[in-house]
Amino acid sequence: MRRLLKLLVFLIVMGIVAIVGYAYFGELSPNRVEVNQPVELDAN
Repeated sequence: MRRLLKLLVFLIVMGIVAIVGYAYFGELSPNRVEVNQPVELDAN
């Protein structure tokens, strides 16, 4: 039972390390696209 608990804690810690590593080193920047749209102003 103790071995199973150690394995579970180890897997949880490794999962957290993997998520933090992906957040720091993964490509998380959004793709940028320029959008030009004409706007009509009704100034009456």
